[in-house]
Amino acid sequence: MSLSPSALPTRAARWSATHPWRAIGAWLAFVLVAVGLAATVSTNDVLDADYRVGESGRAEASIERAGLDQPPSESVLVRARSGTLDAADGRAAAAEVAERMRTAPGVAGVGGVVPSADGAALLVPVELSSDEVDAAPLLAVTAAVQAAHPDLLVAQAGDVSIDEAIDDRVGGDLHSAEFISLPITLVLMLLAFGALIAAGLPVLLAATSVAATIGISAPISWLVPAESTVLSMIVLIGMAVGVDYSLFYLKRERQERAAGRTTLDAVAIAAETSGHAILVSGGAVIAALAGLFVLSDVTFNSLATGAILVVAVAVLGSITVLPALLVKLGRWVDRPRLPLLWRLTRRVPTGTISGRILGPVVRQPVAALVVSSVGIVALAVPALGMRTHQASLETLPADIPAVQTLRSITEAFPAEGTAAQVVVTGAAPADARAALERLADRAGTDGFATDGVQVRTSSDGGTSVVDLPMPYEESDDRATAAIERLRSALAPAALDRLGPDSSWAVGGGAAESLDHDQQRDQRMPWLLGFVLVLTMVMMVLAFRSVLLGLVSTVLNLASVGVAFGLLSIVFQHGVGADLLDFTSPGFVIEWIPIFVLVVLVGLSMDYHVFVLSRIRELVDRGLPAREAVHRGIADTAGVITSAAAVMVSVFAIFATLSMMEMKMMGVGLSAAILIDATVIRLVVLPAVLVLLGERAWPRRARPVHRPVAEEPAAPVLAPLR
Repeated sequence: MSLSPSALPTRAARWSATHPWRAIGAWLAFVLVAVGLAATVSTNDVLDADYRVGESGRAEASIERAGLDQPPSESVLVRARSGTLDAADGRAAAAEVAERMRTAPGVAGVGGVVPSADGAALLVPVELSSDEVDAAPLLAVTAAVQAAHPDLLVAQAGDVSIDEAIDDRVGGDLHSAEFISLPITLVLMLLAFGALIAAGLPVLLAATSVAATIGISAPISWLVPAESTVLSMIVLIGMAVGVDYSLFYLKRERQERAAGRTTLDAVAIAAETSGHAILVSGGAVIAALAGLFVLSDVTFNSLATGAILVVAVAVLGSITVLPALLVKLGRWVDRPRLPLLWRLTRRVPTGTISGRILGPVVRQPVAALVVSSVGIVALAVPALGMRTHQASLETLPADIPAVQTLRSITEAFPAEGTAAQVVVTGAAPADARAALERLADRAGTDGFATDGVQVRTSSDGGTSVVDLPMPYEESDDRATAAIERLRSALAPAALDRLGPDSSWAVGGGAAESLDHDQQRDQRMPWLLGFVLVLTMVMMVLAFRSVLLGLVSTVLNLASVGVAFGLLSIVFQHGVGADLLDFTSPGFVIEWIPIFVLVVLVGLSMDYHVFVLSRIRELVDRGLPAREAVHRGIADTAGVITSAAAVMVSVFAIFATLSMMEMKMMGVGLSAAILIDATVIRLVVLPAVLVLLGERAWPRRARPVHRPVAEEPAAPVLAPLR
């Protein structure tokens, strides 16, 4: 077997194998320097203004420039634990809350006590001095009043307390996921290799890749601002691809050593085969993730940057430091052995089980393709009716006390819930105020709760704004319809006559959600086309086969359809909600399908490329296409199963967490990857390839003729010796 000296993984392996200590030292230095960057360079975080889009973004920017944005606030709810609220007791508790809050740190003022329309509850509004106020002293005041009035329910919720509670819950969820995922990954690697060092190498490489990327991300954030969830994305993607790439390389190196080759020759063959597959699959993952930039969204720009960096670092480690470690360890990589697992991995020849499963597929490809396609279509059809929306109060964990309180507040005081903000700039103050008051009167007869609303005007008189509450949840279709009516009919009728120098915009939470949905809907086809076309082009270039590129694209579409269908079934329609401990919000959080699309396509391409590379290798040796497909998939099935098991296990952990976003991400990715790695890659792929036959595998100009039946321990990379 000859190697092309221009092949990057082969050249990298050659250098690493002949200079192992330099390669290992260079990797360690790289990781340490990167980690040092994180300690010395501050991170440039995304600003609130960076999230603004469309008309709602313009409205928010105008309000902020005019100094009319509402200060952060907390609200204290007072009501009876059961039955009717005693007016005297309620007033006494509310007065005590107001008195204590006035002296609490960070409080700018306390408003008058507000009774609910039915008199069943009282609300104490507390204005804060800034977003940085610590909620703990305020919650302590509320708790003290609650202790003094045990017959009442005295509870607090607001901007700061909700944010702190969510941050604590997300941090706890992610810490639990990371804490659990590492031992699970190590156990799966032990099952795959039966030896401690071999099992630890993939985990070690993935962990160092993640650490290095987190360090590099600090200076990169000054080019692409960092979103708060980007570190979780780096850990998630880094552990998945880092383990997979090492697994592919290490498995092939062990197979070659088992065939009688020296460690150096085994590393060289692994570099030419698995190393090449790692480069191609890494490029496919990066191509899929790059599609996020098409959305021009600050969150996805940050996530894409972090994920692309960690994939590139994992590829670099897999083709440099991993060969060096394998050369230095030699046969010690299979030490210390776990007797039972070692015997099990050695006694079951590669491809034994999968070969038997593949037999019927290869013999009856049409039947296998029809049956599997019916199942895939059945799972994907619900995706056609998938409804998406931004995360809202409904998607927050109900067991968070502040969330429970906020839900009670919005029920008793509709004006405290969803609201539209209409802002007018450039008009005379008196004219703008009169027009907005007319708009409020008209909106009050058109479904908005406008009793008591007031127009606010900036100190220079150039900007006026009015808040129009809606008696609907933000995710309710009626809220979206109300915003559309307000923009298309009510506001133009009241505000278009203010003059040519004036302008107006409708903002608020529901309007912002609508604008994000519209932007995503406009750009989603471009994202899908970019990801699928770019990955198809990469497959065509890698395997010199247009048919393989088309097959890869169709299979990716099938995987995405299954993922979207499962998300719709579980979270929109609530199937399995009791099992996963959540209440269906009736929609899928809007960023989840986009995230699942790019991650699923990227990660599934890992083992797709690995399988096709093995089949290509066998075809180049002279095997008929049908036999090459059967043997290639059978030989790689064990590696694919191990790689998919790692991904499915890690993502399944997220499905058990409390935050709805985490659950959706975990269910969508774990279930889709499980089906992709089994039904699609072990049934649909071989059936299609058998039906295509030799047409899918154009012969190379200079095919490599290596005997298939024999694997002689011939010298492969003489210069390495």
